[in-house]
Amino acid sequence: MKFPRDCGCDRARAGRRRPPALRAALLPPPLLLLLLLLVPRAAAAPLPSADSSGEAELDEAAARRAPLPQSLLLARLLHARAAQLQDEVCEKFTICPNSMEMLLHNNLSLPKVTKEDGCLLAGFDEDKCLRTISSGLYTFQTYLKYVQETFISENQNVESLSYSTERLARTIRQMVINPKEVIIPDAATQESLHTKLKSIKAWTEKITIQLILRDFTSFMEKTVRAVRYLQNTRSFRA
Repeated sequence: MKFPRDCGCDRARAGRRRPPALRAALLPPPLLLLLLLLVPRAAAAPLPSADSSGEAELDEAAARRAPLPQSLLLARLLHARAAQLQDEVCEKFTICPNSMEMLLHNNLSLPKVTKEDGCLLAGFDEDKCLRTISSGLYTFQTYLKYVQETFISENQNVESLSYSTERLARTIRQMVINPKEVIIPDAATQESLHTKLKSIKAWTEKITIQLILRDFTSFMEKTVRAVRYLQNTRSFRA
């Protein structure tokens, strides 16, 4: 009896029908490695670029906020000095902040901090408040110059007060988002105001000095409060 020869065709056909993954697994190791090297890998999806604008704004805000501790110390010092000078005028000339003479001759347009300036805790507006403070300090320069010229016995103390006031005005101006919005009186405006102050009659000079010191002390009290609030809350926005 003759048995049919096994030509191996069925096995060959079965081998050809194997899935590609299985055929790759059956390859000798060197050939498998070569195949893996030749097959192009899928390109990795690019990572989304980080948005650095937020970080830049935070850095900018932090840079502007850096002078707050120094500004608070200087504002407290100016407030204390002005209050001390007020007491000197009251003691030497018997013209005190709440005297009748003060009420009758209060016709100066001195800088003030009002609720519309955004410096009160209710509706606090950091940038608007800082603009108001810096502008007011610059405006006070001419008034303090007048006090320095007429309050002779305290000339050096007032000169120091004026110098520190200008320094604080510059520092706070740097914390404003747009420093150009701070109002700085030009030379002509300062000269006009100075001439007006110098024309005040001698017998009302001491009253004028006390009015300036009183309003400056009040202005600095509100400045201290606003700067302290900014430092404590760290709510300064870019």
